[in-house]
Amino acid sequence: MDLKYSLRNFPRPIKQFIAAFVIVLGIGFFTGLLFIGQTESNTPRGMIENYNGNEDLAEVKVMKFKKGEREMLTIIHTHILSLSFIFFLLGILIWGTEISVLWKSILTLEPFVSVLTTFGGIYLIWLDFTYIAYLVMISGFFMTLSFIVGAIVVFKALLDSPTQK
Repeated sequence: MDLKYSLRNFPRPIKQFIAAFVIVLGIGFFTGLLFIGQTESNTPRGMIENYNGNEDLAEVKVMKFKKGEREMLTIIHTHILSLSFIFFLLGILIWGTEISVLWKSILTLEPFVSVLTTFGGIYLIWLDFTYIAYLVMISGFFMTLSFIVGAIVVFKALLDSPTQK
């Protein structure tokens, strides 16, 4: 598959612009992961409590109540839209690298599967299918891994010297 562009051949100012974008994108992405840690949603139990509440437990550090349907739809809607856009933009950059088509396909398609699995799973957790929490954690892990590997691949391409024509 021969694409018309390669990141390694871009002029230095455009490479700097793309690098700045990927850095800021990464800061935003990982800030979201820090928020997950703050809400204690990084464990199956914490995830279930975050969406379904914990008011039935006698002793808890932070009292949480079941989220309403409107709040759940807002969370799912905003996350699916924003993460789709993030992975679409990162995917365009990944397709401008020198890695194999197989790896480009994996790194650009897997995040969309993970986004749907993660946030569809969160909705199912809210509907009391709590065993889905493990699937949500696995899909969230793969979404994050795809982001990290994709960003590294893009940075590697930006640091490569242009090919001689």
